[in-house]
Amino acid sequence: MRFLMRGLVGLALMAIMVGFAGFGAYRLYGAMTAEETARQRPARERSYTVNVAELAPQSISPITTAYGQIESWRTLQLRASSEGRLVDVASKFRDGAAVAEGELLLRIDPANAEFQFLDAEAALADADAQKAEAEEAIVVAEQELEAAGRQLDLRRQARERQLQLRDKGYSTAVQVETEELAVASLEQALNNRLQSVITARKRIERMDLTVQRAQLALEDAERVLNETTLTAPFYGYLAEVDATLGRRVSPSETLALLIDPSALEVRFSLSTAEFSRLLDDSGKLIKAPVAVTLQLGGRSVEVPGHIDRAAAIVTEGEAGRTLFATLDIEVGTVLRPGDFVKVDVEEPELSQIAVVPAAAVTEDGRILIVSDGDRIDEIRARVLRRMKNEVLLADVPFGTDYVRERLPQLGKGLKVTPRRVDDAGTENSVPVAAQVPQATSRPPGDLIALEPERRAALIEQLNSSNMPENRKARLLALLNEPMVPKDLIDRLEQGRGRKG
Repeated sequence: MRFLMRGLVGLALMAIMVGFAGFGAYRLYGAMTAEETARQRPARERSYTVNVAELAPQSISPITTAYGQIESWRTLQLRASSEGRLVDVASKFRDGAAVAEGELLLRIDPANAEFQFLDAEAALADADAQKAEAEEAIVVAEQELEAAGRQLDLRRQARERQLQLRDKGYSTAVQVETEELAVASLEQALNNRLQSVITARKRIERMDLTVQRAQLALEDAERVLNETTLTAPFYGYLAEVDATLGRRVSPSETLALLIDPSALEVRFSLSTAEFSRLLDDSGKLIKAPVAVTLQLGGRSVEVPGHIDRAAAIVTEGEAGRTLFATLDIEVGTVLRPGDFVKVDVEEPELSQIAVVPAAAVTEDGRILIVSDGDRIDEIRARVLRRMKNEVLLADVPFGTDYVRERLPQLGKGLKVTPRRVDDAGTENSVPVAAQVPQATSRPPGDLIALEPERRAALIEQLNSSNMPENRKARLLALLNEPMVPKDLIDRLEQGRGRKG
């Protein structure tokens, strides 16, 4: 009986061994058959989903961005005209104060100026009196000259009668000589009177000059007296004020600066290439419009203007050109000389160009386009401008779709599935390229839907990681799918937990 039981157990064990061996042979045969079938079945080509847009011709005015400083072309130094003590200082005579045209700013002690003015007035009155005296003297001299001329005429008539009487024998030679001596004496007196008239006339001319000098001296004294009162010649802001009541000032001493807020301009520099774009066909600088932006914390102040001129010289070591732009300033502007501002210069309009994202173009102008059969091809375009996140291209095949995000996974001849977006990328806010190959599939249980907050946190974690860019791009593409692999979410969240 015992022998029989042992024989049955042995048979059962042998049957189990045979069964396992047969199952293993079946599995081996199935695996070999599946591998052979997989080898015989043609492989499916991978296809990547990419964002594309059409190369459309546009006309645009490029913007060149530069940085410069605000300056004032109308800044006046307020100086003391004479030496003296400040006897009156306006309460608004302080740094940063706004003063109106003609407003009193300060007054210097006018005592010395008033004395000089009174002395000049007296000198002018004395000169006028001497001139009047000279004018009266010439009247007398002319009358005396006229009387001497009449006396000379009478003496000449008397001499003629004596000569006639001598010829008739009624007069002697002595009488004739006496008349001739009288005539000669009157002629001498007449010459003296004539010289007196000439001298009187010259004296009047000299007195005219004396009166003019006295008038100039009076005007100068009046100017000095008026300059003891300092007023604002135009509306502006005060700066560098250095004046206190009772302080003595010296002539030509600078007491403050007056800055005209309506006479502001911006000084900025451009490279030689950027400067050449602002020249017309004749080589002259165009009056291109500009927009000056001043950042005040979270607020921006923008002021329009236009280019006015270029600097007269190029300083040593300077590359490019320095330009000046006139600003359209409104009353009460917050701009001040010395402000550091951003200057956007609007260049002449360019036509028949394509505007593409910077991520779609290499440094030498190569872009990826989608050719027939949804395959990628590469062309080289001419780069005209680079403006922030956009690039202006010329010599491109308009009407062709191009890849908006150029990533290392994409290459010439690769088959893609285009996903069209507009130029602003409104359909897909997250760049999509090199997604999971469409030939592969995951079991439905491995994919889950993510809440927006959880999805944003995982994307932020992935962007801040030190992962290679190509791998990071693939994972980002997965995270932006409606259904995300669960194992990927687990790995990212576990990595975040270990990091914390």
